[in-house]
Amino acid sequence: MTRPKPLFLSALLSDLDEELIHYLNSLEPQDWKAQTTAPLWQVRDVAAHLLDGNLRSLSMLRDGYFGEQAENADTYAGLVGFLNRLNADWVKAMRRLSPRVLCDLLEESGREYCEWIAKLDNYAPAAFSVAWAGEESSQNWFHIAREYTEKWHHQQQIRFATGDPDTLLSDQWYLPYLDTSVRALPWHYRNTPGERGDLIRIAFRGETDKVWYLQWEAKGWQLHIDADEEPTAEVIVPDAIAWRVLTKGISWKDALEASTLTGKSELAAHFFALVAVMA
Repeated sequence: MTRPKPLFLSALLSDLDEELIHYLNSLEPQDWKAQTTAPLWQVRDVAAHLLDGNLRSLSMLRDGYFGEQAENADTYAGLVGFLNRLNADWVKAMRRLSPRVLCDLLEESGREYCEWIAKLDNYAPAAFSVAWAGEESSQNWFHIAREYTEKWHHQQQIRFATGDPDTLLSDQWYLPYLDTSVRALPWHYRNTPGERGDLIRIAFRGETDKVWYLQWEAKGWQLHIDADEEPTAEVIVPDAIAWRVLTKGISWKDALEASTLTGKSELAAHFFALVAVMA
């Protein structure tokens, strides 16, 4: 069995940003008011949130300016609450800006951010750990991959809301998103014990099947990209809903009805509680 290798996504992150700007510039005025899978946010709000990500990351990580200090951030729930408040404050203020101004700011800040992040040493310690994967410290390659998932899923929210649900589901864009997100699985399953020989096959079905395995070992669940044994549980999730499962954009009931589960049901079904964002 083979463990996943590090991902190097800085170049693809820049390409993804270019796709965003091109798509936003093609939207009609009414598209900016379309409701997204984020219950409180329209398209304009998601675009504003992406701008915040660029500017706040440049300020903190490039310039060493952290501004408002995190409150009650000594727990995961406290950190999520702090980030939710920051996000809500920013989005509310950015409703004063026109779509054109948002696009111009996104293009310029995105270029600066991607140029800066491409200079990072992939194996050096990241300023922030990937908390949704259970890491207390992370290397930069994982931080950059996490940034890719953030930008990917918010752009997908925009496209999904405005009639283009499939472009980012091509393997070129989707596979790196999934390959990063599934690295949260061992942490996610940490309180779900298995038995000797337990092997969960997790497949995302779309343009191609994308498959990972979780195996119960002496130190708990371990993630692999291949396996020789037959799985004791299997989850097959359509590409069209997988990203919504991972970002709390679909109900548990609807996700289960659209997917296929076999073998040990309690092991298979636990996948649908996985969240690969700070939420």
